[in-house]
Amino acid sequence: MSRTLEIVDDVAAEFSERVIEAYLSRPSSTFSLALSGGSTARACYEHLAASAGTQIDWWNVDLYWGDERCVPLDDPDSNYRLARESLLDRVGAANATYPMRCDEGPDPYQLRLSELGRIDLVHLGLGPDGHTASLFPESAALEADPGRLVTSNTDPLGHNPHPRMTLTFTGIARAHLVLVTVSGEAKREALQRVFGDGDVPAARVTADRVVFLADRAAAGDLGPISG
Repeated sequence: MSRTLEIVDDVAAEFSERVIEAYLSRPSSTFSLALSGGSTARACYEHLAASAGTQIDWWNVDLYWGDERCVPLDDPDSNYRLARESLLDRVGAANATYPMRCDEGPDPYQLRLSELGRIDLVHLGLGPDGHTASLFPESAALEADPGRLVTSNTDPLGHNPHPRMTLTFTGIARAHLVLVTVSGEAKREALQRVFGDGDVPAARVTADRVVFLADRAAAGDLGPISG
């Protein structure tokens, strides 16, 4: 496992380049991509939709989600809705989309990911409290059984509303590549802790390759880090 921090001028543009690169080097005909939520993710998906052009054939892409709020899929807080508006509606369609549905519980999603095997790319964000996906500080999902890829979770500290469904650390670790996009000064302290004391959930993310893409406002005094 390697973990790096790269400081970039434009997080969305760099994210798009990395997704296109991963797609073009995919090991099989179908490319599996797990999506995120939040304002940084929206900017990333809008840029990807605009810049991918003919480099990505979306009929070769299967879309999954790293986490979801337990709200209707058309709710403004839904990560599925965010991805639909910022990506799917702009590129037309994908080969398959697999939204997380809280009313079904995590087991069907667990089965789907078990059948998939490895995930080509998982996109994550970073919360000001150091959470990623919906793996919140002090929450039960942090100690999920190692065989559990997907679980339900809530934020015991009350900073993040709505019950959630989320990939576990084990589920994320099935990725060939994890891209964590971090923008803005509000994320600076959390990013410092990821690469400092490591006492935040995002510091526990593992995969074949984990790459944090941070802008200068988020990075603060941090420089590039290779691992």
